[in-house]
Amino acid sequence: MTVSSELKTVAVRHQNNAEIRLESIGGLGANLAGKMLAEAGVLRMGLNGWNAASYGSEKKGTPVKSYVRLTPPDVQIRGANPIEEPDVVGVFHEALFKTQNCIAGLKTDGILVVNTTKTPEQIRKESGLHTGTVVCVDAMGISVEEKTRVNTAMLGALCRVVPILDPDKVRDVIRDTFQGKYPGLTEANIRTFDRGYAEVTVQEFPPEAGEIPQPFVRPVSDFGYQTQNPGGIINTAGNSVLKDMSASRQGFLPDLNLAECIHCGNCDQVCPDMCFVWEPKENEKGRTFMFLQGIDYQYCKGCLKCVDVCPTSALTQLREEDLYAEEHSVKHDFPIIVG
Repeated sequence: MTVSSELKTVAVRHQNNAEIRLESIGGLGANLAGKMLAEAGVLRMGLNGWNAASYGSEKKGTPVKSYVRLTPPDVQIRGANPIEEPDVVGVFHEALFKTQNCIAGLKTDGILVVNTTKTPEQIRKESGLHTGTVVCVDAMGISVEEKTRVNTAMLGALCRVVPILDPDKVRDVIRDTFQGKYPGLTEANIRTFDRGYAEVTVQEFPPEAGEIPQPFVRPVSDFGYQTQNPGGIINTAGNSVLKDMSASRQGFLPDLNLAECIHCGNCDQVCPDMCFVWEPKENEKGRTFMFLQGIDYQYCKGCLKCVDVCPTSALTQLREEDLYAEEHSVKHDFPIIVG
């Protein structure tokens, strides 16, 4: 396979070692991806390596970070702290740019690998990146077609631009991992990896004079043991209505066709986040009835339980496109109380 001039330039700068931070949400396989990278580096390539992950409650949609350090055999790894100034950042879900500072600490000549259908220039603006290399791969599209997950496609893209990684060794680890647990998915994940490796778009943005990396700032919770109010008092009642759950969606959302809707309410009963907006109206018999008006996608985390229980074709699974949720959302009329 011919390697473009952009990839050759990246390879020269990052050939000695790699500190990789994977930004994701639960359910996309970033934790497993980090483990497979570290295993390939240490057991297959003879490198020194370290891997760890941080995440909250173990459920789909919650933020996940996975860290991988790889160095040549003669360079010891003495730290086990989270990677705050990475050489490479892999973003498994582009909606994370709305809620997380994914590029915090990324070096000025660093590499940003993003699961997206957008161009590197668009991702550069969306992420706030000033300088470095942006690598785009439609990992979600690949995984949907191959019936796998995003993680192996992202591993392929990472192997394409991080020269310390040997794609053949990583491919062997993927094969062994899935052969033992899910043998029926082995070849599909190998194809996903190969397509992620091949189907990348790369653009380099040279650093300007005096350019410094965006500093890494550790987030501080408003309700931590040092920052919470006395007695744990919540003085902003109803603050959950301000939450935006879009970063929890794994690339899909329910699409509503009101022409097919019979307003049965099954969707509302299974929805865990009160996404459906209803309004009382009179039916053809003059009786007051609750009619579905639409979906408030601000609260939708893409669980698709509503699609499963819909007795008609009113609700269907749709791959999320940029601005679709904003343009088709029907907002709740919640009162917001600020204490």
